[in-house]
Amino acid sequence: MKLVVFGATGKTGKEVVRQALQKDFDITVFVRNPDKVLLRPANLTILQGDVLDQSAVSKAVQGQDAVISVLGAGIRKTDLRTKGTRNIVKAMQEHGVKRIVSQSSLGIGETIDNLSIMARYLCVPVFLKNALIDHAGQEELIMESELDWTIVRCAGLTSGPLTEKYQHGFTSKKSNIKGRISRADVAHFMLSQLKDSSYLNKTVSISY
Repeated sequence: MKLVVFGATGKTGKEVVRQALQKDFDITVFVRNPDKVLLRPANLTILQGDVLDQSAVSKAVQGQDAVISVLGAGIRKTDLRTKGTRNIVKAMQEHGVKRIVSQSSLGIGETIDNLSIMARYLCVPVFLKNALIDHAGQEELIMESELDWTIVRCAGLTSGPLTEKYQHGFTSKKSNIKGRISRADVAHFMLSQLKDSSYLNKTVSISY
């Protein structure tokens, strides 16, 4: 499978790339700074560019079988995820690439009920509001496309190890989640969705 990864030099993106290389994917990473790409095996292609540059994104998507988007912008006020996703979706439509798996966050829509009381009434309105607005815009663009999409709504991300043991697909009424998950396990789940149609054209929540 030919796979292009957007956000490949972020903490989750690095895990996606590392695990994908172990699965013998033919990977293209789209990055602003190639010096941040430490792994350089034969099946890895590095393309330098800005996700806000439509022509550069189009070049990266052309000829791919699937897209993984783990665009990150921290908690600052920005619409980078939304604008970048708009360019990715447009490029996929232009080149007939159908499959996309995109990272998002718990706290959007009905999943606000999955958050702890502190997260719901303190962290979200004070610290995470801008990031969730950007994620919501990103999700809307993907849902409105005619692509084969899966949106992965993650609990709080940690730098913990790969366990391959996590909960996914739970509803907003689920109360016994831990509210956190390692980036390694998020990467594992996102890669698994490339060959799994269980959550095709669906949002899916993931947490320990």
